[in-house]
Amino acid sequence: MKKRISDISNEIIAEPCLPLDGCPISPGQKHRVNILALGDVGTTMLIGLKLLGTDVISKIGICDIRKENTARLEIEMNQIGYPDDRKLPEIEVVDENSLFDCDVMIFTASRGVPPVDDEQSGVDVRMVQLEANREIIAHYAAIAKTVGFKGLVCIVSDPVDNLAAAFLDESGLEPWQIQGYGLGVMHRRALYFATRMTDTQTAAALYPEEGRAFGPHGEDLVIANSLLRYDDEASRELTKLTVEANLRVRDLGYKPYIAPALSSAALSILLTLRGQWHYGSLYFGSRDKGAFLGLYNCLGPEGWQYENTEIPEKLYERILNAYRNLCAQR
Repeated sequence: MKKRISDISNEIIAEPCLPLDGCPISPGQKHRVNILALGDVGTTMLIGLKLLGTDVISKIGICDIRKENTARLEIEMNQIGYPDDRKLPEIEVVDENSLFDCDVMIFTASRGVPPVDDEQSGVDVRMVQLEANREIIAHYAAIAKTVGFKGLVCIVSDPVDNLAAAFLDESGLEPWQIQGYGLGVMHRRALYFATRMTDTQTAAALYPEEGRAFGPHGEDLVIANSLLRYDDEASRELTKLTVEANLRVRDLGYKPYIAPALSSAALSILLTLRGQWHYGSLYFGSRDKGAFLGLYNCLGPEGWQYENTEIPEKLYERILNAYRNLCAQR
């Protein structure tokens, strides 16, 4: 009998899973959004939210340890607009004490990014960042706990899924208040390569219409060429191309942050606020055991929904392996 995503946690966790049926925002309504850290990813994401988020964002607060940076962004971002009276979300500087005075808090802070040479030598940069970024997460999760934050926390920093779990542990928030945003760009990268393969590779060419992405934004990523006509060899080849896409940009001498900041973060977060389907990580497990797992999902008034169709056996085993590894890294 074929398995479903809902069966994943039952394989290794005996306790009942925490529910995902709470809703921390009002999908389709306007929200106050605050962003922590405005580096390359945070700034690029901010531009996307400013330009595209008028329907679901009323105001964006920006917080960064570099005060000159937030002062500069407040000036420049508020000078972006149309020549007529059409409004874009206003940008304002907020301090740490006001960071959770919002409906949606987006975490893009990062520390200890290894040199380009490390990633080129095969080191998973995202996992190297885990311990350094876990310290930052713990600090801000404690603030969220102290103020009793009721809204949505969006984790964008790497490794997304692990840091989302760390925020859950440290904050005491409900799992339906936290989502990780790293899988959106992996889907787009898989789509990029699938549409550029030769006609003879028909299995991979199914991805644009029938494919899906699962798992973490990293080495355990699972790309499925099709849920209906799954081909394990083609899917693994497409997965490898997707995981290594960073290297193609780094080989040109650039950091690959533009697509993640827009596909995984800005666009996916906007889809979340609109109550529309997108890629992101949801929590599967009990309070003490479990992990955030990336998949196709949607936030509605009654909570999170996710695609829970039957999955071919070989694909299920790949997703289960990714989930098991994420649980072990917690």
